[in-house]
Amino acid sequence: MDAAARAAGLRLAIFDVDGVFTDGRLYYTASGEELKVFNVRDGLGIKRLMGAGLHIAIISGRSSEAVSLRMRELGITDVLQGDHDKLPIYRALLARLAVAPAETAFMGDDLPDMPLLRESGLAACPSDADPDVAGLCHWQSDRPGGHGAVREFCDFVLGARTP
Repeated sequence: MDAAARAAGLRLAIFDVDGVFTDGRLYYTASGEELKVFNVRDGLGIKRLMGAGLHIAIISGRSSEAVSLRMRELGITDVLQGDHDKLPIYRALLARLAVAPAETAFMGDDLPDMPLLRESGLAACPSDADPDVAGLCHWQSDRPGGHGAVREFCDFVLGARTP
């Protein structure tokens, strides 16, 4: 089954943050505050997916108040952070939402994301994803993480769902 066919039946899209919504670099102030840079166009893509009826979730191994704030701005309520063992979190989320893996997309970029990519109906990654990750994906962005990869993915999914 090609990526567009996989996208057509999605009910849930899950995203990693570092390296997907951001460029993967970590910024710290002198006082130790962590800063993250998000692409506003990615946010519009997420809003459009939500408007099309998809549930959106975040699963990130790192915890960040900046992530919590940005996702709250976007209206994403399932923001699951701070556990590097992502697979049990993924499975619990799907069970709670009564969504099958085949109805789920996951976009990740690095080795901890591989178990989720293997189980998801549509596995996606930015252009600069780890090569082993990219090898698992049904769809890969032309753009790197933090530079519109999420928006490109959202546009692809919306295009696949349009009759």
